[in-house]
Amino acid sequence: MVAKDSCKFCNGFYLHNNLIGCDAFVLLDNTSTFTREKTASPNNNSLRGFDVADTIKSQLENICPGVVSCADILVVAVRDSVVALGGTNWTVQLGRRDSTTASLSAANSTIPAPALNFSGLLSAFSNRGFTANELVALSGSQTIGQARCTVFRTRIYNETNIDSSFATSLKSNCPSTGGDNNLAHLDLTSPTSFDNSYFKNLISNKGLLHSDQQLFNGGSTDSQVNAYSSNSTSFLTDFANAMVKMGNLSPLIGTSDQIRKNCRKTKSMECAFLRIHFIVVTIASKQNFS
Repeated sequence: MVAKDSCKFCNGFYLHNNLIGCDAFVLLDNTSTFTREKTASPNNNSLRGFDVADTIKSQLENICPGVVSCADILVVAVRDSVVALGGTNWTVQLGRRDSTTASLSAANSTIPAPALNFSGLLSAFSNRGFTANELVALSGSQTIGQARCTVFRTRIYNETNIDSSFATSLKSNCPSTGGDNNLAHLDLTSPTSFDNSYFKNLISNKGLLHSDQQLFNGGSTDSQVNAYSSNSTSFLTDFANAMVKMGNLSPLIGTSDQIRKNCRKTKSMECAFLRIHFIVVTIASKQNFS
């Protein structure tokens, strides 16, 4: 399942899930008490793979119900997706539990936006305990996935630190007006391989997003981008180590929170649905017998 949908599942999931915390809040749907984080500006129409998580959870519930959390499913599935696409394996610690709520405001303020300058990127990561080196390593995940025209239009039409032929090749699929949802690969060189092509692209001024090219723009991280572009093993090792750190960021453990049966709903929501269903069935039965 993960190998089959690895490109879809990797696309944006790990950064969202881990920069705020590993508790599967991103999978929750809207309720009357909170707005789902799927609709946060950095996530809207970009995160995919929810159906993959649903399928994995359903199969696990059939085998060992109430044991494996949605949070653990996300972390393991992202790791397995990276490995399936050629990346390095890493050890995932298990035992996370699932949150019972989500925060749209927290997602909007914490998840790095594609238009951020380097200072904004560094601040977003350092606020969660990550170094500039870890920022660069984790950004290498952009070797997989796609972005919508609306988030890179300004870059290809207005910015100067972009390869002209690269920009031109993108304009046919991303016009100056319209086509907001048209997609482009974050790494046009090897979009289905987890490798160091992302960094080679940056050196050639072929970063798709503004925030991508900020890592190689005459600043302090240029040397690391150069190093990763010529040493894939170094990148993959550093990425794996940074992902271990991310996987341990603010996990819910012990008896706090819950293990959801449905990754899109908390247990309280499921119970409420069952109560409503029971009431409706009871009323219908009484009417049928009256």
